[in-house]
Amino acid sequence: MLTGAAMAQTGSGPAVAHFTLPNGLEVVVIPDRRAPVVTHMVWYRVGSADETPGKSGLAHFLEHLMFKGTAKNPAGKFSQVVSTIGGQENAFTSSDYTGYYQRVAREQLKTVMEFESDRMTGLVLTDKVVLPERDVILEEQNQRVENNPGSRLGQQMDAALYLNHPYGKPVIGWRHEMEKLDRADALAFYKRFYGPNNAILVVAGDVDANAVRKLAEDTYGKVARRSDIGPRVRPQEPPPVSPRFLTLADPRVEQPSVQRSYLVPSSSTAKRGEAEALEVLAHILGSGSNSRLYRALVVEKDIAVSAGAWYQGSALDATKFGVYGSPKPGIALPQIESEIDATIAALIAGGVTAEELERSKTRLIADSVYAQDNQATLARWYGTALTTGNSVEDVRAWPERIRAVTASAVQDAAKQWLDKRRSVTGYLIKDAAPQTEKRS
Repeated sequence: MLTGAAMAQTGSGPAVAHFTLPNGLEVVVIPDRRAPVVTHMVWYRVGSADETPGKSGLAHFLEHLMFKGTAKNPAGKFSQVVSTIGGQENAFTSSDYTGYYQRVAREQLKTVMEFESDRMTGLVLTDKVVLPERDVILEEQNQRVENNPGSRLGQQMDAALYLNHPYGKPVIGWRHEMEKLDRADALAFYKRFYGPNNAILVVAGDVDANAVRKLAEDTYGKVARRSDIGPRVRPQEPPPVSPRFLTLADPRVEQPSVQRSYLVPSSSTAKRGEAEALEVLAHILGSGSNSRLYRALVVEKDIAVSAGAWYQGSALDATKFGVYGSPKPGIALPQIESEIDATIAALIAGGVTAEELERSKTRLIADSVYAQDNQATLARWYGTALTTGNSVEDVRAWPERIRAVTASAVQDAAKQWLDKRRSVTGYLIKDAAPQTEKRS
């Protein structure tokens, strides 16, 4: 019997085990018996928003360096073993977390746990591996941002939306700061944030919670906790007082667009029911061909090729609600923006219909059920929740909270949070002028 473990059995989906080892490592076990495979993830409660000022890109840089080996397992050995046993691996960094995962046959779970626990505190770095990897992330920034007008606009909008909070920094970093990152920076960040008491192990697949606990104790349980990991306290945003606007022109733009981001509560900072109302609002306003924005701009007015809305609910601090539209040829961006504003104003004034509300709630809940067919998605749900201030119970209860959203709550959310004084609006346009700066 699983001693000391909390079993989350409310809501839909499998019963989930959740417990903590003596060294502070949280463990989540999600049974999925449909195939003899497991997804093994280690999440650290650290992301780009936790970086030292002036060291942007450091969290992502360290993610790359984590593959450079330890005294016990030299560079390349972990990846070679995963490949040899037919597994898959990767890693990711966001503003709030950094994660590493492998998908392997169930009998190989202990193998990847041994490797991952070894590099939790055993990473060995030299300039010989650090400096070439810095060139790799600089080239990644060149390809993903400098050569992508949409990404450049997104970065500028985030920087304008967040006047004080570090969410305004790109996860990949500002290039002029990335160029100065070195071995000492990486090691200091690693020793500050990487340890069992700042990590969450998520195992989803054909496993038993008691067996996973024994494996975790035999591997991760031997890693000493870090003594100096403090609470995550970031500078917060002042109350927004004025809308912000920007235009990015680039000759490589193929499809102009209007983008707008509003500063809104996340699932961690919202009052009870607010985040769920924002989820439903985003769906009604801009998800799919039945949404308000798509019908108004694409179908009825016939002025746009696309239009929609989204809500980025998973964040430790204040987050974003977005709307967008791309015009048909001959249509100016201010006309698209004006129709977006009119659609939002109509929803605020008249509310949403019972049919819209039920359709959106049903679809959101159905999507969450269908997503449970993906083992990695299940693991990501729990890892994301636990690194952004939520709990296992919050994940399990999400469908019920969506069911409880009312039409008045959706209208109130639109009225309170879709205020242009809380927003940044960006125009992405094609510039006929030749580029003056190129990167090799």
